[in-house]
Amino acid sequence: MYRHILVPLENSAADETVIRHVTQLARIFGSRLTLIHVADGYVARNYKELNLAPSQEMLEDKEYLERRQQALLDQGIETSAHLACGEPAAEIVRFASDIECDLITMATHGHRLLGDVFLGSVTRSVRHRVKVPVLLVPSGR
Repeated sequence: MYRHILVPLENSAADETVIRHVTQLARIFGSRLTLIHVADGYVARNYKELNLAPSQEMLEDKEYLERRQQALLDQGIETSAHLACGEPAAEIVRFASDIECDLITMATHGHRLLGDVFLGSVTRSVRHRVKVPVLLVPSGR
């Protein structure tokens, strides 16, 4: 049913819950997982246009994704990882279409920045803009 699941991660405690749930889904359905994190600091948002060097935050995000990927691979789950740069919701929506996933699994919250609360949720934006089902997992469950 779900052959390819996209798992946006935000490098926060909310990721633990999403990973736990998506691991079970991958085992049940034999799914492959693609992890994505969208770096959205100044350097990340202007990385390509200004031909900038990766920021320390971007390097740490890449290492975080690689650790998460390896942990899932060690459990026998086919997993790839992608670090994107830019506006999180737009990048997740674009990438979901590019890889033709058939499910997106996200935490419902886990705000890293106060702006997430006031400007609107990445999760809310993604679920209204994609054409595939979105499984929302309450953080901490």
